[in-house]
Amino acid sequence: MTGRPLRIAVIAPLRFPIRRPHAGGLEAAVWSEVEALRARGHEVTVVAVTGSDHVEPGSIWEMPELGWDADAVRTDKTYPPAYETLSVPMLRRALETIGARAADFDVISNHCLHALPLQLAPQLDVPMVTTLHTPVDDDFVRAHRAAAGRGSTFLSVSEHTRREWQHAGVASTLLANGVDPRVWTAGPGGDDLVWFGRIVPEKAPHLAVAVARSLGRRLTIAGRVGDRAYADDVLGPLLGDDVTLAGELTPHELAALVGRSAVALATPAWAEPFGLVGPEALMCGTPVVGFAVGGVPEIAAASVGMRLVGAGDVAAMADAVAEIWPQARDPRFRRAVRARAVERFSLDARTSALEEIFASLSTLAAPAELPA
Repeated sequence: MTGRPLRIAVIAPLRFPIRRPHAGGLEAAVWSEVEALRARGHEVTVVAVTGSDHVEPGSIWEMPELGWDADAVRTDKTYPPAYETLSVPMLRRALETIGARAADFDVISNHCLHALPLQLAPQLDVPMVTTLHTPVDDDFVRAHRAAAGRGSTFLSVSEHTRREWQHAGVASTLLANGVDPRVWTAGPGGDDLVWFGRIVPEKAPHLAVAVARSLGRRLTIAGRVGDRAYADDVLGPLLGDDVTLAGELTPHELAALVGRSAVALATPAWAEPFGLVGPEALMCGTPVVGFAVGGVPEIAAASVGMRLVGAGDVAAMADAVAEIWPQARDPRFRRAVRARAVERFSLDARTSALEEIFASLSTLAAPAELPA
């Protein structure tokens, strides 16, 4: 831990509870941050959806679970009306409470995907660090401009993301996501392929099915269904004896599955801001073959055992899997894959960097002591 324990308010996204099994990579990153900071002795107050592991039930920090109409089409890109009419006003109340109790907090770590925290940042008298997890959001940019940047510091999860936001007028510092090697443990490898992540069109697991079948290899798909229509109409018909759906797994269950697989496939059909699947699989010693989009090439450049092909190129992905297959069960190769992943993407290293950032902002914000 760097210096004295810090008093940190973490603002989580408002869509899903922050708990295991994680709804997605964003929720996993926030959960891991809170766990790591608390383990180092910091006092962490969490503003998150009810049912989250770290939020105090019945407190002002507990945000409502999103309610959907029975006939509503639920996706990971849409919100029900209650988001703006109920969730956001409750978030405002929580933020204003932090501002009213500013002396009780050293820093705010903001992961919310709504622009409200940026709008209120200048009024809170607590420095706010916002991590940019997504492509450029116009509401964020407008809020930042309206606040003239006051009260806010920004981190980006990849250099790709940093550049995109920089072009939009929001400057940030690169701090990649971290993976806990105590959860993502080394595995022996195996004879099958694995794909894991949110089951949504932009993650495109149907392309992993095409790769597996072109190679005559079995494939296991694991993850939460984030778009029911896509899961039912596109992915569902592709399932069979050679392609199975494991569903939503806990991190330890998922790490065990990945660790006993030969190769992990990453098939994003959008510009991934980071791509947590890569470091997670690599930390298990399992090589990864993926599409070179967004921030993913940065992960590959820093890794052993990750090969990339052009976006959407199923044939090239199959060729890359075939090329790396002979190494996939070599214990020495898998140890090298894991060692580099631990070195470059460890949660401990990210937490240490985060502590330094928080501590420096807290020191700058602290009132000067009067001479005795």
